[in-house]
Amino acid sequence: MAGILIVEDDRDLREMLKTSLLKMKYTVIEATNGKEALLHFKPGITDMVITDLIMPDEDGLKVIMKIKEIKPSTKIIAISGGGKAGPGNYLSLASALGADEVFSKPFSIHDLLKKIDELLNLEQPD
Repeated sequence: MAGILIVEDDRDLREMLKTSLLKMKYTVIEATNGKEALLHFKPGITDMVITDLIMPDEDGLKVIMKIKEIKPSTKIIAISGGGKAGPGNYLSLASALGADEVFSKPFSIHDLLKKIDELLNLEQPD
């Protein structure tokens, strides 16, 4: 099954995502910030990265750029509450940098899981 790296500084949200993805039989790797994400990213295992955009120690935009450099085929979903500027600006930047999908916090976990499944099964042969 596909490997997914979750990059989220909010522990509760990270745990909820991890639990949901494990139930769907995905391999899950966790990181609490962008710096940790780049250390934990394994090109041979990681098929998707779900990253928050505003985090300490390397933001999600840098994570998107670096991951796309290392393994361009990696699917990326960016999530953001947007901080003071609101999520729109950050999510637009994330899309421009290569995010395949963006979600504004709060989002429906059902919608996110559906999109994960769609993105990871796009390249799977029938």
